[in-house]
Amino acid sequence: MPDRYGSDVLASDRRAPARGRATPAEATLGLVVEEAMTDFCGEIVAVDRDLATLTLEDRRGRRRGFPLGPGFLLDGRPVVLTAPVTLSAPSAPRRTASGSVAVPGARARVACESRIFVEGRHDAELVEKVWGDDLRVEGVVVEYLGGVDDLVSALRDFAPGPGRRVGVLVDHLVPGSKESRIADDVRRSPVGEHVLVVGHPFVDVWAGVKPERLGLAAWPDVPRDVEWKHGVCAALGWPHADQADLARAWQQILSRVTSYADCEPALLGRVEELIDFVTPSDQAD
Repeated sequence: MPDRYGSDVLASDRRAPARGRATPAEATLGLVVEEAMTDFCGEIVAVDRDLATLTLEDRRGRRRGFPLGPGFLLDGRPVVLTAPVTLSAPSAPRRTASGSVAVPGARARVACESRIFVEGRHDAELVEKVWGDDLRVEGVVVEYLGGVDDLVSALRDFAPGPGRRVGVLVDHLVPGSKESRIADDVRRSPVGEHVLVVGHPFVDVWAGVKPERLGLAAWPDVPRDVEWKHGVCAALGWPHADQADLARAWQQILSRVTSYADCEPALLGRVEELIDFVTPSDQAD
């Protein structure tokens, strides 16, 4: 006989969303998902188990972090993202922020005699964030100069020589600049063979961070008569009244750097060159 009362109203989920209910999915690297609240769509490029977060990168290179869990769409369907299951099979070697293969359980070496000098505190902080693990394994200490004008006196105090090399990273090392003249003088000096001065073309190391990491197509153009950091902050609408404001601006920029991939190649190559120059294995002279 036909059912006079129709189907059982409790036999189906009347309140199920139009797209269906969320199902569990592993947040594996390379998976493309959309965060439903912000409509931010991108590839999963990092997952932090301890903080229960993931990082998405969209097609323009912009990155944003989100908590693991519900609120994501995969192929248009809701999912609850969970950290990937760790398998017992051998995994790929872990990489340091600089892209080098990490050495598990390695302790920092006793500092070798050679040093790397960088021009400014911000330069030192960026080098530490990207290359810190590598430098500790090699036993290389990074020291910062107040400015390139202090280089000659710093070298005089340090007294470079055989087995006691100095690598120097200088801002805005371009032909005809004050920085290039100082570098040439050092190269021709009696300690020149034990000192390597290299530089990047940027006015300031801030520009060594890819602008896309801050959602910019390019770093702002700053008039020559305006101090570059102040000009950048003004163009971006950031406070820049004093040094504390500039320090906060730099921390905001530095927070977007998680690996070498967030820095410009013109900076990466120079730092790698300095590390090769001062590491103990290269000091046969």
